Amino acid sequence: MWLQGNTDCMAKLSEVAEWTGATVAAEFAAVEVTGVAAIATATLQDIVFAMDAATLERALASDAGAVIAPLDAPEQKRAVLRVKSPKLAFAKAAAKLAPQRARAGIHSSAVVDSPELIGEGTSIGPGVTIGPGVKIGRNCQIFPNVVIFAGVSIGDNCMVQPGAVLGSIGFGYVHDVEAGEYIPFPQVGTLVIEDNVDIGANTTIDRGALEETRIGRGTKIDNGVHVAHNVRIGRNVILAAQVGISGSCTIHDGAILMGQVGLGERVTIGPGVILGGAAGVYPGSTVEGPGQVFSGIPAQPVKDQMREMAMIRRLAKKPNA
Repeated sequence: MWLQGNTDCMAKLSEVAEWTGATVAAEFAAVEVTGVAAIATATLQDIVFAMDAATLERALASDAGAVIAPLDAPEQKRAVLRVKSPKLAFAKAAAKLAPQRARAGIHSSAVVDSPELIGEGTSIGPGVTIGPGVKIGRNCQIFPNVVIFAGVSIGDNCMVQPGAVLGSIGFGYVHDVEAGEYIPFPQVGTLVIEDNVDIGANTTIDRGALEETRIGRGTKIDNGVHVAHNVRIGRNVILAAQVGISGSCTIHDGAILMGQVGLGERVTIGPGVILGGAAGVYPGSTVEGPGQVFSGIPAQPVKDQMREMAMIRRLAKKPNA
C-alpha cells in the first residue's frame, strides 16, 4: 500500500521532553506513550495538550497518558510536560510519535521521465506525472495525481498534495491590435521550490516567462492557491486557501496572506505583512508594515478601514439636507 498514514512508535516522556524542550518530573520520565490524540478520544498511550486553565482541567480528567501544559501549570499527580508553547510542542511530538508518511519510492502508475533525479526517501504517488529534467530532493512526498512540468526543481522535505500542478505555462499574451488577436508570450522559464515547502491540493504554480518563479524555504501554501509566472515568494510565507497572485509579484519573508487575498500584477508585499481575508492589492502597489494587518479593497491598515466604515455608517444615518 502506497499511503501508510500514521505510523505510531513508542517513546518515553523523557524522550518527548527532549524533542520538545519541555520539562517533566523525574517520577514520570519513564512513562511510555505511542501517539497523540484529542482530549475527548485520548487513551492511556496518548499525549494531549492544553493551552489554558479550562482546557488543562479537561485534559487532566481525560484518559490521556500525559499532558503538555503551559509553564505555569500547577503541580499534579499526573504526567505533565511543561513548556512555553504547548501547541508547538504537541506538533513536534506528533512528528515523532505519529509521522504521516507515504512509502518511499515511485508508484507503478506514476509516469516519471527522469527517475534518477529523485532523491532518497522521496515518495511518488499514484497517477503522478513528472516531466523531463525535474529534480526532486530527499524525503519529499508527492501525492496522487500531481503534475510537474519539465525543468522544475524541488528541494528536500517538501510535500505536494493531490492535484497540484507545478511549472505550468503562465497566462501571458501580447495583443496584436491590427489582427485583433492575442499572441502567446514565451513561457520558457523555470520554477524553483526550496526546502521544507508544503503545497496544498489543487494549487497551481506557473513557471517563469523568461526567468524563474521561486518559492522560498519553509513557505506553506494551502489548497486552491494560484501563483502566476515570475512571482518570487520569500521564506516562511503563509498563503491560505484561494489566494490569487498575479504575475511578477514579490512577497517577502514571513508575510501572511489569508483566504481569498488577491494581488494585482507587480505587487510587492513587505516582510511580515499580514493581509486579512479577501483583501485586494491594486497592480503596482507596495504594502509594508511588519506585523501590521491590512484589509479591504484596496488593502489598508485595518484600523483605517474600520474608521472609514464607521464614517460611512454615520453618513448613511444622517437625514437628507
